[in-house]
Amino acid sequence: MAGAAGAAAPGGTGGRAGLNFRGSEGRPVGGGSRPTTQPASVRGVLAVMVIFVCKKSIFFDTKIKVALYLAALFLVSLVGDVLTFPKSYFSRSDNLFNRYFVKVGWFWTLLLTVPFIIMTSYTTCCGMRSRILKGHLTRVIIATFFWYAWTGFFNYVENSYGKCIPKNFSSKQLCLEKGHFWNGFDISGHCFILIYSSLVLIEEARAIIGWEGINDFIRDEDYARSINDKTIRTNPLRYLQTTELATLKRSYEKFTPYVRMLFVAMTLLQLLWDVMLLCTLMYYHIMVEKFISGAIAILTWYVTYRAWYKLPKYFPNLPGEGIFKYNKEKSPISVPLATKKRASLVNNGKHFMGMPLYGARPQESTDVPSDDQAPPGPKLI
Repeated sequence: MAGAAGAAAPGGTGGRAGLNFRGSEGRPVGGGSRPTTQPASVRGVLAVMVIFVCKKSIFFDTKIKVALYLAALFLVSLVGDVLTFPKSYFSRSDNLFNRYFVKVGWFWTLLLTVPFIIMTSYTTCCGMRSRILKGHLTRVIIATFFWYAWTGFFNYVENSYGKCIPKNFSSKQLCLEKGHFWNGFDISGHCFILIYSSLVLIEEARAIIGWEGINDFIRDEDYARSINDKTIRTNPLRYLQTTELATLKRSYEKFTPYVRMLFVAMTLLQLLWDVMLLCTLMYYHIMVEKFISGAIAILTWYVTYRAWYKLPKYFPNLPGEGIFKYNKEKSPISVPLATKKRASLVNNGKHFMGMPLYGARPQESTDVPSDDQAPPGPKLI
């Protein structure tokens, strides 16, 4: 018996068969380790840092931001009516930012938001054009309608309830052409467009919240389908058809770099609008004209984005909504620290500034035990 054991031991396959070890040929196709993300490059880390800073800026608490807008509309404007702020480059109406940005402010807002909406909605709606048009692009049409309607109303009020000084010309255009001054109630179109554009940029940019996590959902769903996993899963992509998942994968990989760049540009434009709003409050119009236009902008934003678009079963949808949910807001319920530590040990996820850099460590498949985990064979005597 001992000699037989000694003879079998040097021959690898004979010893393994005699000890009842299970070879790799018994593993099912598609099993094995769960797929993981690739380690982040330097370029990827820099992109994460830039996106993180932009999120901190543009997603500053909107309620506080609106309160600051209202306070500035009243206080800064009132100070400007009583006192005279020191003259600067921004006090000139022909300054670069006023001529080429503020006066065509809605154009710049649409130039960034429209492609951002198209690419994010095409991805989250998996290419369904009807959902993209009715659920997302209609927000741009509605916002443009309100911009056009309110600015037209402001011009109507100024033309209808003003007079020419010193000559009595009936219209503002004729009065100005003759070199006179038109004294009317000039509701500030600048304040309206700057505040309304800022709020629209903030709301539309919310589609990027949770965007990086879509890649993890795609990877996990691909793996689950490759092994024909029939267990209950929480992946939001589990109900997608094969063609929809394929469209999502292609569009996400294709559009993500452009979505990031547009998001950074939207953040910079929103900061510029805030700077130009402060200049407008300091140097132009009177307090009442600015406060009314700012209040109208805030009211229009609230009625659309915070009331109308939140109604279920009505179009349009909120930014980021599609045929799957990827940007769920964080629950206000606090999680015990011990639970967080246990979850961290189990998931072993690597994150930087709230975004994943590495996937979980590879884990051995539990479908078939490895050689080290195989039950021992019969003892040799």
